[in-house]
Amino acid sequence: MLSSDQTSKPQSDAVDVFWHEGMLQHDAVQGVFDTGINPGFLDVLEKHPENADRVRNMVSILQRGPISPRVNWLPGRLAIVSELLTFHTSDYINKLIEADKSGERREISAGTFMSPGSWEAALLAAGTTLSAMQHILDSHGKIAYALVRPPGHHSQPTQADGYCFLNNAALAVKLALDSGRCSRVAVVDIDVHYGNGTAEGFYRSDKVLTVSLHMNHGSWGSSHPQRGSVDELGEGVGLGYNLNVPLPNGTGDKGYEYAVNELVVPAVRRFGPDMVVLVVGQDSSAFDPNGRQCLTMNGYRRIGQIMRAMADEHSNGRLLMVQEGGYHVTYAAYCLHAMLEGVLKIPEPHLEDPVAYYPEDEAVAVEAVKSIKRYHSEYVPFLRGT
Repeated sequence: MLSSDQTSKPQSDAVDVFWHEGMLQHDAVQGVFDTGINPGFLDVLEKHPENADRVRNMVSILQRGPISPRVNWLPGRLAIVSELLTFHTSDYINKLIEADKSGERREISAGTFMSPGSWEAALLAAGTTLSAMQHILDSHGKIAYALVRPPGHHSQPTQADGYCFLNNAALAVKLALDSGRCSRVAVVDIDVHYGNGTAEGFYRSDKVLTVSLHMNHGSWGSSHPQRGSVDELGEGVGLGYNLNVPLPNGTGDKGYEYAVNELVVPAVRRFGPDMVVLVVGQDSSAFDPNGRQCLTMNGYRRIGQIMRAMADEHSNGRLLMVQEGGYHVTYAAYCLHAMLEGVLKIPEPHLEDPVAYYPEDEAVAVEAVKSIKRYHSEYVPFLRGT
């Protein structure tokens, strides 16, 4: 729960952060990276990359960092089963409930471990995200950030995947649509991995535009059959409303900005949403152990600025941000702070980048984006001629 010094009165142009410390209960596993394997010849086993420390730093940088006066803290809550069933199947939810009742640590899918406390944390992540969306729908604020774990965007309607049990962002999108207050929602996912679960859930819908910018990793097994390639466009009436932007490794700040401006901004403008959801992963950073996309704080700041401008243009400023990956315990928090500086239109950085970063050459990324744009122009009906 929130302590008294974490609450603050609402103010103009602030971000409303939804958080519940119960999400720290989720304890994945220790071993070799995310496998949980102890090979027997290592003295030091590392924490699973999706561990509580990374989120503790995100909370603390917003509590005590330079933009803390512009952060309003609001409590999260547990989701209830009926809410989960708006996106997930009953068979899948029952499977998770039974796994939790066993009281044993289980690997639900590759690299995705459920331990005692994990199910409650997952319910809190889902409920906290739903509270953030409801807050916007009820006109209590326009900019909300669901600071949640475990993450959700790989979780499909029928299975867990990629450290994710419940698809927090997708549940919030369903709430927005089912409320009758939104008819079209744009979801922009900048996590380093394809937001395959969200895409799968809305693959046959023309009410949700899902755009995912990710490294070109392809499928990683039975839990992640989607490839994230440009030809995964949706089906039926949803054809063209799932746009994938697989970017070359090492794309960097300038390459990401080019991709967002050339592909995301025009697609969202054509789509015309009345709600914008930004799915945030700091694992696209230069120092993340799970990705190689070389974004720095400057890159996240620019993305924040562009997303705020899109929300101002299309959804009357309504922007929900949902936390996903980001596994460098220190740098992920710094990148989050930089992104929120951009969202809040803070003109100059309040924090210097604490680490040197790799030199970047956006030429390869620019050519890749041009190729994707030509493909979209030919095969995506509502983007023809762009």
